[in-house]
Amino acid sequence: MTPRSLFRAAAVAELVTWTLLIAGMVLKYALDAGDWGVRIGGGVHGFVFLAYLVVTTVVAVNQRWSVGALVLGWASAVVPYATVPFEVAVARRGMLDGGWRRSAEGRAGFWDRLLFFVVRRPVLSIAIGVVAVALVFSGLLVVGPPVPTRS
Repeated sequence: MTPRSLFRAAAVAELVTWTLLIAGMVLKYALDAGDWGVRIGGGVHGFVFLAYLVVTTVVAVNQRWSVGALVLGWASAVVPYATVPFEVAVARRGMLDGGWRRSAEGRAGFWDRLLFFVVRRPVLSIAIGVVAVALVFSGLLVVGPPVPTRS
C-alpha cells in the first residue's frame, strides 16, 4: 500500500462515516426514531476520525509536508465531506507521490525514526495504531459528551 492509496482510503472512510453520522442525526431529530443511529454512526465516525488523524500524520511525515499542510489535513476531517477534496488537492500538487521512505537523506530526527519503524514493521505498527486509537476512543467515551453549563 502506497502513501497515496492509504491516505485515499482513510479520506473515503472518513467521508462514509460522516454520512452514517448525519443519517443517524436525521433519524433522531427529523424522524424521531430514537438515538440508536447517532450512537452507531457517531461511534464509527469517532473511531475513523481518530484513525484518519493518525494516517494523515504518518503520511505527512513520510511526504515531508509542511506543518500548515498537516494542520489543514487534520482540519479537513472536522468539516463534513472535506477529506476527499483535500486528498484530491494534495494529490494534484504531487504531495502524495512516491513510496514509503525507508531511510533519511541526511540526519534523521525523531519523527523520521518513528516513520522508519512503522514502514519496516507495518503489521506491528497497524496493531499498535489500532490499539492506541481504541484507547483514546474509549477514554473519550468515558469522559462523555460536553455538557452545557447552566447560567
